[in-house]
Amino acid sequence: MSLSPEDLVPAPVAETLAGLVPGPGDDGRPRPDAPLVAVTGVTGYVGGRLVPELLAAGYRVRAVARHPERLRGRAWYADVETVAADAADPEQIRAALDGVQVAYYLIHSLGSGRSFESTDRHTALVFGQAAREAGVGRIVYLGGLYPEGEDLSPHLASRTEVGEILLACGVPTTVLRAAVILGSGSASFEMMRYLTERLPAMTVPRWVDNRIQPIAIRDVLRYLVGSAAMPPEVSRGFDIGGPDVLTYREMMQRYADAAGLNRRLIVGVPVLTPKLSSLWVSLVTPVPGGLARPLVESLVHEVVCDEHDIARYVPDPPDGLIGFDRAVRLALQRIQDAAVTTRWSSAAVPGAPSDPLPSDPEWAGGSLFVDERRVTVDASPAALWRVLEAVGGDSGWYSWALAWRIRGLADRLVGGPGLRRGRRDPHQLLVDDAVDFWRVEAIEEGSLIRLRAEMRVPGLAWLELRVEPSDEAGGPDEAPTVFAQRALFHPKGLLGQVYWWSVYPFHGIVFGGMQRNIARAAETAERARTDRRVSVSGGS
Repeated sequence: MSLSPEDLVPAPVAETLAGLVPGPGDDGRPRPDAPLVAVTGVTGYVGGRLVPELLAAGYRVRAVARHPERLRGRAWYADVETVAADAADPEQIRAALDGVQVAYYLIHSLGSGRSFESTDRHTALVFGQAAREAGVGRIVYLGGLYPEGEDLSPHLASRTEVGEILLACGVPTTVLRAAVILGSGSASFEMMRYLTERLPAMTVPRWVDNRIQPIAIRDVLRYLVGSAAMPPEVSRGFDIGGPDVLTYREMMQRYADAAGLNRRLIVGVPVLTPKLSSLWVSLVTPVPGGLARPLVESLVHEVVCDEHDIARYVPDPPDGLIGFDRAVRLALQRIQDAAVTTRWSSAAVPGAPSDPLPSDPEWAGGSLFVDERRVTVDASPAALWRVLEAVGGDSGWYSWALAWRIRGLADRLVGGPGLRRGRRDPHQLLVDDAVDFWRVEAIEEGSLIRLRAEMRVPGLAWLELRVEPSDEAGGPDEAPTVFAQRALFHPKGLLGQVYWWSVYPFHGIVFGGMQRNIARAAETAERARTDRRVSVSGGS
C-alpha cells in the first residue's frame, strides 16, 4: 500500500468535523470568542499532539502543566495560554480551570510504582470537584478499553475507576475507551515494533492469541477533538477502535509484512506470566519494565469494542477509520522521516528527579560536586553546536561505549529508562526532550545544553555542555571555540557520597574521552565545510 502526500502531511482532523467544531478565524487562528479548552498531560504522548489539533479546530487552548516553561520549544507554544498547576492540588487546578468550557483529563500514573492506584484516584477526585466548582461544561477523558465481568489488571482497573469518578463528579463527561494505540512513538507501537524487528523467532505467552481492536492515533485525536462539542445531556463512556480486530500474533506478522521483514516464527508457551513477559519486553525493547508491565497486563484481556455509539456524535471520517496496515506504514514513514512530534518518553519517568539545577549549593541543602573540563576546539561555534545538539541516541556519547552500555543496562535492571529510550529527533533538541537516560532541562540556542539525569542514582545529577567563543577567534562564526563541559551531582545521604567517589576515578575516561571525541567531531565537520567552500569557490 503506497502512501499519498496527504497521508504524509495530513490535514488537521478538524477538516472532517465541519459544523461540529468552531473553526478558526480568517487569520487561521482561534477567534477571541471561541470556546476555551484546558488540556492536562500536555507533555505526554497524546496531549502534545492534541493541542495543535484543537487550535486548528478553532478552540482557544490553555495548557496546564506543573512546569509550563518546559513547553517553550513546542511549535504551538506562542498560540496557547499556559498555566502552572499540579492536578492533585485543589486550589491550583481550580484556578487553572476558571473560565474553561471543556477540560481534557489526560493524566494517569502508568508505571509509577505501587501507589499508582491511590494517586490516580485522588487526582481524579480533585480534578472532578475542581471542574464542577469552576463551572466547566464538559470533561473529556481517554481511558482504556476493558472487557465486562472480568478481573482486570491493576492499571486497567485504575483507569476504569478514574472514568467512573469523573462520570460521577457532576460535570457532563465523555470517557473514550481505547485499546492499543498505533502511532509513531506510542509505547504500545514501540513495544510491538521492537519485538517484531529484533526477534525473527520467539516464544510468547498465550495472550498473543487474544483479540485486540487497535486504533490509529489520528482517529483517537479526531474523537478527542469532536468530543468537545457533545450535547450537555450526554455523559457516558464510548468504546473506540479501528476497523480491524486482530490477535497480537497477527499484529506482529502484519507489522513484519509492512516493514518488509520475513514472516516471524512465534511459538506460544503457557509458562510466561505477565511479570516474566514484561521483564522480557524491557530487555528487548526500549520500553522500561515499569511501563512494560501494565501494557503487557492489559493484553491479557480480549479488548474489542462492544459498541460504536460514538459515531452518533462524532461521525466517522468520509474515507473511514484508519486500518492497521495503513497506520503501521504511516508510523514507519514518520520514524524514517524523523517527524515524530511526541513519543511515549515525552512524559517524565515516574519517580525520576525533576528539580532544576540549583544556582546556589546552599539552596540544594548540601554539597554539590562538580567535574568541570574545558578544551579549545579548532572549529566554529556553529560546528561544535551541531555536534552537541545531536548527542545521544544513535550518535552515542562519544566515549567509552561499553561503559555507557553497562550503565544503561544497570539502570534498566533497577527500573530506570536506560539508553534505549533514544531521542525524539536525531538533530534537534527541545526543552523536556528525553535523551536516553537524560532529560533536557535547559537550552540556550548555540551556547548551552543542560541535561538532568533520569537514571536511578542516589541524588540529583546534571550534565552541562557549553559553547563559548575563544579569545583567539576573530568573529562569532570563526574558529577556535571553547567547549566547556560540567558534570554536577547533589548527593542524597551517605550513599550519594559513596556513589560520587566510587565513579569519580572513571570520569577521566568517560567524560574526558567524551570531550576529546566531541572536539574531534566538530573539527572534522569544520574541515569538511571549509573544503566544500573552497571547492565551490574554486569551481566558480
